[in-house]
Amino acid sequence: MKKVIAIIGSAQKKATYEAVQEFERNLKSYMDIDFEYIFLKDYQLEFCKGCKLCFDKGEEFCPIHDDRDLVIDKMSHSDGVIFATPNYSFQVSASMKNLLDRLAFIFHRPRFFGKAFTSIVTQGIFGGNSIVKYLSSMGQNLGYNVSKGCVLKTLEPITKVAQDKNSREIKKAAKRFYKLLSKPVPPSPSLFRLMMFRMSRASMKEMLSDEYYDYQYYKEKGWFESDYYYDVSLNPIKKMIGCIFDFMGRQMSRQK
Repeated sequence: MKKVIAIIGSAQKKATYEAVQEFERNLKSYMDIDFEYIFLKDYQLEFCKGCKLCFDKGEEFCPIHDDRDLVIDKMSHSDGVIFATPNYSFQVSASMKNLLDRLAFIFHRPRFFGKAFTSIVTQGIFGGNSIVKYLSSMGQNLGYNVSKGCVLKTLEPITKVAQDKNSREIKKAAKRFYKLLSKPVPPSPSLFRLMMFRMSRASMKEMLSDEYYDYQYYKEKGWFESDYYYDVSLNPIKKMIGCIFDFMGRQMSRQK
């Protein structure tokens, strides 16, 4: 049985929560799922202090002792995660943004490979598509395989037409997520993701040393020698382009 968690960045158990519930029902029509709700309002998550200790020494050196690691543990022990948020001022909610800020060290050392990710955004009128795009990028930065999220118009009082359209969008998003959740292996990286990996590791190798946790982590994982974060078969063109990215990363680092 697959384990899925929904991380909800809304202070109210209204439109966003109800959308996740409908998503859960659709998902469970395809397969048996152990589904858990994570309401960020119920977790103590303080603001990042910007000390960079998590980057340089390791996340265990963070001076903030709150529920961050509890959320990370739930993410680590799930097969898929849904980030659900209302559209607040054309962005995710403050609690959702704060969580992403506290997870920023994982962008340096992604770990959620082979796990599925999607998003649900509720809004009054417009702006949600850019939020879904943002969350998709954040999911990829964390290491997830990402399926396209959905944007739902929940302006009150909601009409029957809008409600029916929302249900169709949720059903399609749940089907996409199910297909991704069922895939046994991570996909071949896009050229952009390959570039991010190869150039970042090249600059890390040129500019850092064993004093930095990022460097230690890459060394332990064998990422300084690998084609990508995980075992993947790159075609000859991607292999050649990867070597070009390595060269570009070294050159840019030496110019700093």
